[in-house]
Amino acid sequence: MTKKEKTRLAILRILNENSTAIGAAKIRAALLSSGLDVQPRTIRFHLLDLDRTGLTTQVSRRTGRLITDKGRQELSHANIVDKVGVVASRVDNLAYRMSYRPSLKTGTVVINISLIQPEHLSRALNEMKLVFRHNFAISSRIMIARPGEVIAGTIAPPNYISLGTVCSVTVSGALLHEGIPVKARFSGLLEVRNRIPIRFVELIEYGGTTLDPLEIFIQANMTRVRDVILTGNGILCAGFREIPTAALEDVKGIVRKMRNMGLGGIVELGQPNQAVLGVPVSEGHAGLIVYGGLNPIALLRESGLPVIIKSMAGLEDYSALKTIEEYQRKVKRDE
Repeated sequence: MTKKEKTRLAILRILNENSTAIGAAKIRAALLSSGLDVQPRTIRFHLLDLDRTGLTTQVSRRTGRLITDKGRQELSHANIVDKVGVVASRVDNLAYRMSYRPSLKTGTVVINISLIQPEHLSRALNEMKLVFRHNFAISSRIMIARPGEVIAGTIAPPNYISLGTVCSVTVSGALLHEGIPVKARFSGLLEVRNRIPIRFVELIEYGGTTLDPLEIFIQANMTRVRDVILTGNGILCAGFREIPTAALEDVKGIVRKMRNMGLGGIVELGQPNQAVLGVPVSEGHAGLIVYGGLNPIALLRESGLPVIIKSMAGLEDYSALKTIEEYQRKVKRDE
């Protein structure tokens, strides 16, 4: 891949990560932070070229540009080798960019978006409620956007409703903003017996994949969320993180604060230098297992509902999310 091609893709990635239009100055700052020193004149040249090819569109000279659907498609077809590790990078970037802090009880959290057809909304809410009732998600609060409305910078397309659920990356971001570094290592499938998590049966490392691991598992129909709810035995989505052993007591306190705010999803917090549910940890670290934020969506898929998933879609203020009961009452009034 030539330097020109790398720069063009880097610009597209920056635009894709921003829900609003940005100009050349902000693009240059983002490029510098990623290690690319590109002169403003060169950036403007690339932007004009991207406009001509339909990969970007200029909103105005003052506000800057947005990436187009064609531009997103170009990103998805970028050099596959260069894309390895992009999921790990997105996890780190979103964790850093979110602003929610348990100590302040406010801020933005990371959101997954799932698209369903409007006629399935009532049934979908009933199904998701089962997952929230058993605390198999990060939060029981959600967002709903009808066609033309926006969640996390993404517009709900015609003939679809967007469901926004809290992503497990939020846990990493919350800890990070309280001064605790978190290493996101794996996403996987967690086996549950008699309602007790016992082991991971599948793991995919964030740094070695071009796709979100949980999307892969859900689309492959490998989860058994309904079985866990009904019988206590089955397969759930979960993530594996590492934290410094010196931070263990602080993490426990932060987790308590998060639970008081309706943010949970912690499966298990390990002991220093000891494996957690069969997964070893790096020296000087402890393991942290969190439920996947897509568990409610996995249940929809198991129920036969057609769902389009966009994990780690962006950021939303946590105060904008509502309980599922509030949305159910609204849907009932609209029927």
